[in-house]
Amino acid sequence: MPVLNQIKRILLKYFIDLRWHNIVLSLLVYVAMSWLLLRLAGEAAITRSSDFIYWLMVTASTVGYGDLSPETVWGKYIVALIVIPLGLGLFGLTVGRIAAFVSSQWRRGILGLKTINDDNHVLIIGWNEGRTLQLIRLLLREFQCHTQQRRIVLCVREDMENPLPEQIGFVKVPHYTSNEDMERAGITRASCVIIDNPQDDVTMTTALFCASKNAQAHMIAYFKDDQLGHLLKQHCPNVECMPSVAVEMIAKSAVDPGSSALHHQLLNVDEGMTQYSTTYQGQAPIAVRSLFSHLKESYEATLIGIAPEGVAGIHLNPALDQSVSPGSTIYYIADERIGHIDWEAFNV
Repeated sequence: MPVLNQIKRILLKYFIDLRWHNIVLSLLVYVAMSWLLLRLAGEAAITRSSDFIYWLMVTASTVGYGDLSPETVWGKYIVALIVIPLGLGLFGLTVGRIAAFVSSQWRRGILGLKTINDDNHVLIIGWNEGRTLQLIRLLLREFQCHTQQRRIVLCVREDMENPLPEQIGFVKVPHYTSNEDMERAGITRASCVIIDNPQDDVTMTTALFCASKNAQAHMIAYFKDDQLGHLLKQHCPNVECMPSVAVEMIAKSAVDPGSSALHHQLLNVDEGMTQYSTTYQGQAPIAVRSLFSHLKESYEATLIGIAPEGVAGIHLNPALDQSVSPGSTIYYIADERIGHIDWEAFNV
């Protein structure tokens, strides 16, 4: 028995260390050898091309339906001593290796070790625990009703696992300014980059790096110190710097009670009316008066602003006779994002 156990351990170690191409080669040799031996034993029914692979899989896995079986004495010996023992070992080895490979790939994704192959995704850089998790959930809720579906990818330096493995991509990197590391997160292919770190200096250097790698992406950076946001805008005018508005919100609520609740509702897609934006896609310019009334009458939405020249030129509460040209961004308040707007009906 000790000798058999030693042989078993050697064989198991040898088979476990086999590479995929060696496993495939072993399977091909096993199939060819089984067919040849059974053919020499006179098992014509089993070795028919249309039935052999089916019979071999059923027999090697010990399922054994019994619809085909060896009829000759030598055929029975070959099946009992060669086909079943070798087949069972190779079958278990292959299934085990496939399961281990799938489990390993899933685990690598959980740990953030895989490379993201997505395009046009939203890349969130940094981890602020509960705030970042809430941001991800809000984005997932937004994309449920958005016409353009985009995947969310979280890129962190912290020693952690994917907080939402079934819903978002996850990459863990040692540095936010490394070409090789950030390419794993798809920095050059992202359509939107959100940078939110506990340290403003890390946010600044990361934003400068990302702007140099993907100048076309819509980039958002959050700063506790507003002065750093102004400094970043001087070097990267296209970056949308998100200042901290906590102090301003306290002051506004002190003078106008309920302001904090109002602004929270405008930003929260899960509660009440929320602010959204879309692009005016009509064929001709339209007056704010017509745009406002049609949005309200047809979609129960309230127009609050327009941006004819991008986010830097937003006009809140525009005059009713102001003209809105095609391609302008319009901002509105509604219960849900409007999935499809019949722009042609606006000019009737």
